[in-house]
Amino acid sequence: MVAEALKICIAYFIITYLDPYLVSWQCLNRPIVVAPLAGLVLGDFHTGIIMGAALESIFMGISAIGGAIPADATVASFIAVAFTVLTGATTEEGLTIAMPIGTVLASFSGMLTPIWAALAGYWERLALECKPKKFLTRNFMIAALTPLVNTTILFVAVAYGVEGLSSVLASMPAWVMSGLGAASSMMIAVGFAILTSMIWNGEVGVFFFVGYVMVAYMGMGTVPIAILGAAIAITMFMSDKKNADLKRSLSASAQVNDEEDFF
Repeated sequence: MVAEALKICIAYFIITYLDPYLVSWQCLNRPIVVAPLAGLVLGDFHTGIIMGAALESIFMGISAIGGAIPADATVASFIAVAFTVLTGATTEEGLTIAMPIGTVLASFSGMLTPIWAALAGYWERLALECKPKKFLTRNFMIAALTPLVNTTILFVAVAYGVEGLSSVLASMPAWVMSGLGAASSMMIAVGFAILTSMIWNGEVGVFFFVGYVMVAYMGMGTVPIAILGAAIAITMFMSDKKNADLKRSLSASAQVNDEEDFF
């Protein structure tokens, strides 16, 4: 699978070099973007889209705070999609391996942080030279080394590790695979729970329970619920905007009246 691994690595390197190093943080390295891209490169765009939505649900509640990166969602998404597409595994099996792989690779990247931090003195000397073009060129060169390390790991994992992992999973009993499928579904729920805990309040809670009733008891699909949610969000936004404009208008009117009374 060397050819497939090369395709995956080229796509990964381009994405991680563009975002965040060249175009700043544009969320191009999120699973919902990179998983469909990986599927497209490997010839199964449909699987990439499905896994992208599921992987984003898992990782969207996991945020990097400062220098602490809990899981590398980008590499995990590429490997999970490659494993699913190249071996014909189910999406549940692919989702199950995503989080462990992402956690391990994030730990490995953290080990390289002291190396990049040691270059602080070098960047200070370049800045003191007052040569912006030289500083920018060296910055682009050094920035390419960061994704290059994970690109090498990704190549080895896809080219030589996918078949071995497939053989291991194939030898497992049926009850183990059923457990892996259940675990992958739970991971999506945990991702949503982590995200919800960050934004939870009384207003959000109302919509959470309304959405649950729509799915569990009314049997509505995600698309019509999303359309209703968008309509409600736009309506509330416009209403809040009108209320804010009205308050500013009343405040300005009251200020004018106070000035007239004073004179």
